[in-house]
Amino acid sequence: YDNTVFEKCRVLTPSDRGELEITDVNNAYIREGTMTFAHLKGWWTDAGTFESLLRAGNLVSSSRKAAGGGQA
Repeated sequence: YDNTVFEKCRVLTPSDRGELEITDVNNAYIREGTMTFAHLKGWWTDAGTFESLLRAGNLVSSSRKAAGGGQA
């Protein structure tokens, strides 16, 4: 995100879940015609629950071990 992201966040209102949604930030960029993206190397996984956070930690540990980095 660029340096205007915080301005966009300041005007967000909570969703039905009671949370500020990153999708609303993305939609603001789309409305402005300023949304861009880049392909990043590596992987992504959710870490929004205890179970998925544990799984993410295990993935990082496995990746480091496979790369010769030893324990995470």
